[in-house]
Amino acid sequence: MITGPTLLLRASYLAGHQVDISWEWAYQVGDSRLRRPADQDGGSAASRDRDALGYCDLAAERAIIAGLDGPLLSLGLVRPGQDGPALVPGIRLGGIDTMRFSTEVLPLLAGQPGVVVELSGEVADYREASDSLRIGVSAGAIDGDADWFDLGITITVDGRAVPFSDVFVALSLGEPYLLLPDGAYFALDKPELQALSRLIGEARALRDGPDGDLRISRFQAGLWDELTELGVVASQAAAWRDQVAGLLSVGSVEPRQPPAMLHAQLRPYQLDGYSWLAFLWEHQLGGILADDMGLGKTLQSLALICHARQEDPAGPPFLIVAPTSVVPNWAAEAARFAPGLKVAAVQETDARRGQPLRDLIGGADAVVTSYALLRIDIASYAATGWSGLILDEAQFAKNHQSKVYQCARRLPARFKLAITGTPMENNLMELWALLSITAPGLFPSPDRFRDYYARPIEKSGQPELLSQLRRRIRPLVRRRTKEQVASDLPPKQEQVLEVDLHPRHRRLYQTHLQRERQKVLGLIDDMNANRFTIFRSLTLLRQLSLHAGLVDEAYRDVPSSKIDVLTEQLLDVVGGGHRALVFSQFTGFLAVVREELDSRGIAYCYLDGSTRNRAAVLERFGTGHVPVFLISLKAGGFGLNLTEADYCFLLDPWWNPATEAQAVDRTHRIGQTRNVMVYRLIARDTIEEKVMALKARKAELFASVLDEGNVFGTGLDAEDIRGLFD
Repeated sequence: MITGPTLLLRASYLAGHQVDISWEWAYQVGDSRLRRPADQDGGSAASRDRDALGYCDLAAERAIIAGLDGPLLSLGLVRPGQDGPALVPGIRLGGIDTMRFSTEVLPLLAGQPGVVVELSGEVADYREASDSLRIGVSAGAIDGDADWFDLGITITVDGRAVPFSDVFVALSLGEPYLLLPDGAYFALDKPELQALSRLIGEARALRDGPDGDLRISRFQAGLWDELTELGVVASQAAAWRDQVAGLLSVGSVEPRQPPAMLHAQLRPYQLDGYSWLAFLWEHQLGGILADDMGLGKTLQSLALICHARQEDPAGPPFLIVAPTSVVPNWAAEAARFAPGLKVAAVQETDARRGQPLRDLIGGADAVVTSYALLRIDIASYAATGWSGLILDEAQFAKNHQSKVYQCARRLPARFKLAITGTPMENNLMELWALLSITAPGLFPSPDRFRDYYARPIEKSGQPELLSQLRRRIRPLVRRRTKEQVASDLPPKQEQVLEVDLHPRHRRLYQTHLQRERQKVLGLIDDMNANRFTIFRSLTLLRQLSLHAGLVDEAYRDVPSSKIDVLTEQLLDVVGGGHRALVFSQFTGFLAVVREELDSRGIAYCYLDGSTRNRAAVLERFGTGHVPVFLISLKAGGFGLNLTEADYCFLLDPWWNPATEAQAVDRTHRIGQTRNVMVYRLIARDTIEEKVMALKARKAELFASVLDEGNVFGTGLDAEDIRGLFD
């Protein structure tokens, strides 16, 4: 008896969770099926195309598709056609698709009238096993390597181990399930699996070198903390636990009493900083002390050295590397606050001194040298044993391609500390450079850090990635701002004084601007090849904004409105019994200012990079007999404590906000008792206004990473330079 058209599904199961699927229409005649003749559905061209594939009864077929639309479409068993959706005549499925076909499609087809299913081969016992999933993470010590630990990941389902690599690959591909050989499967949307995958992906993305055994550095305390929070940590090496336990929470570092050798009263935040430094030193973990300028980073570092000497009197000395002009300041500060420390200041090269470094520093508790001398005599310094390396004004080592950076990175020392108020001035790679010196296992590879963190954050923000970076660096970077910890510091008031160029000056500026704009915009597409020429044009326009005579002696007599405004301000300041610092990046402009002050009878001190009697100049200003101090920004941006002044004039802006902040903080720092007035003199409608806007963007980048701001900036690139000429 003929019972009507029937849809025949053949499913042939193969090894490895594969299944071949084919569809066929037939008449059911008793226990037999006969192919339906190809001309029974009307004979149209579209129908003949379908019959060539062995199909008929379009209405019934579409009804079945409509009832099973979701599963059939998602598994590729349906395709669009001219006359509407049609079943794919034959297809092979594998893996998860085989499981889904077996568990989702077959049960639905079994209840469909007019559908016959034929199965062949061995069908696996497909079953949901998510409830039996167990995850474990462990950190194991590696023989002979105290910095790295094996990171072990174990996953079990139904009591059997599952390779984490299989789980990781499936997660990275966005698979909803992972299928095991015996047919058990589990969902991958579990929060702990997703988080674990992200954390392991981060660790792999930032590692230095080819893939291999997964490891975690002792500096990566923040990453381990998040693994712990998942509740999946099974065990951890005792050495790991001891080294990072205090870092996982800033507040967990126990406060300590100041060392007896220190003759100073530490403020509460300084005592916290010292306690943190002592913890790092004891566990041979490096870090960055990035307190705001003027908050006593030198004092906190001296407290650490005192602690180390008390704990290990016979230990090797600390090596302190500082800018040349600051080396004497370290010796003076040590004599003042830690007179029991023996400090040796190295101010000449080995060749000039004619004495081996070992002989010079014999018996010293600390050795202070300059970045230049470290670079020149690195072999001598590397051959000497050190309890620790302290980099003062560590931004000097911010370029990871420089010789100074390489020397600091490779110098053998059990502990390395960078102290700077500006660990990042232009871009995130500068922060990476300092972390790679002090905490080399945190972000081992510069290229991977650039690709994973720096470029995405600098170019497009990515708040979640920025937040993750903050969490990673927080255990090893300590930063406090004046607003947070120095509530007794008098306020600092800042004001921009806009200055209109003299008409003759304006005409000269506009003429040069048009010429330099045309030149720079023609070179900017190849920044690397033309960088020197481009910056020379920018420097010329910046100088021209100050005084026309700086670019051509023929314009020496063209009036400078900035000098007129500065002189008027200084006359008021001096007349009121106040004292002022005056900063410029251009010593040529300071020379013109000196001539004007001489003609007005205003006494001043002067300091630039060529000043030889630096200490005498500082003492002269400190005695209070001279009301004005002219300082080149490069020579006076660090290492000075000039709280005698309460006015600060910045004659020319720079796109690096940290440079200006360093200058201002020569006077607005601990010890200041009066309100500080800061004036920035900006030439209206010149490149200086563009520089101010660019500087604001860079300040936002610094704040977003270190001070948890919410906006982003970028390094100085072609678009920035175009903006300077808009």
